[in-house]
Order: sequence, then structure tokens, then C-alpha cells
Amino acid sequence: MGFMSLASLPSPSPAQGRAGPSLSPEGRGTFRRILMGDLANPVRGEGSLRVAGETLVLRPSFAALVAAENELGPLFALVERAAGGELGIGEMVGLFWHCLRECPEGVTRERLGDAVVEAGLAAVTPVLRVLLRQILAGK
Repeated sequence: MGFMSLASLPSPSPAQGRAGPSLSPEGRGTFRRILMGDLANPVRGEGSLRVAGETLVLRPSFAALVAAENELGPLFALVERAAGGELGIGEMVGLFWHCLRECPEGVTRERLGDAVVEAGLAAVTPVLRVLLRQILAGK
């Protein structure tokens, strides 16, 4: 399953501030729109997702990226696939899973994947962008 090109999606406007990803709008499952600034530090390359009532912070630390690379292959190739619209949803969820700063009890990789599907790719793309920028640019 392919993924839309990151370059084709608009960046948040200044009026939106640091509006971050949501895993779904209010009233849709157990997810709601959140701001990245709630718990994540975008300056450090962190993003956040809301899954099963929990806010999950994703941080692309060295250990997380090594684990992701061991599973998904070279990070440069992952970034190239994302930029070319060829990143699969399983790869995205894998990257998210390895970048979890902490994983609350009851949140599994399968549940994270279900949350991404429920929210839709457009809703989680901002988190992916933050992680990919951090992978490419560093601190």
C-alpha cells in the first residue's frame, strides 16, 4: 500500500500555530485532536499521537532509529520512499512504534496501527513529517 507524497501536503499556516496530528476528530472512536505542544517538543523532533485515550510522544532517539533501521532498512531509503509517495502504512507504523518515548500499558503495535487507519493518513502525516525532518536534519 503506497503513501501520499509528503511534499504534496500543505504545511500548517502561522494561524494554526503548532497544530499537530490527531488520530481522529472528536466523536470518532477514542481519539481526539491534540496539539503537538501538549507533551511533545517539536524542537527535539518529537511528535505526538492520541491512542486509546493516551497521548503518545514519539521521539526519534538514536536507539529508536537503530531499532527502526534494523526492521525497516536504511533510514535514507525510508525517507526517499516517503518523499516519493512509496512509504507503506506498515512502515509508518513501524517507525512510530520504535520512536515511542514510553508505551502505556494496553497500547500495542496493532492498536497503534488500527489508530492510524482509523484516523487516516492525512491526520498522521504531520507526525511523520516531524520524525523525517529530525532524521534528516538532526538537532
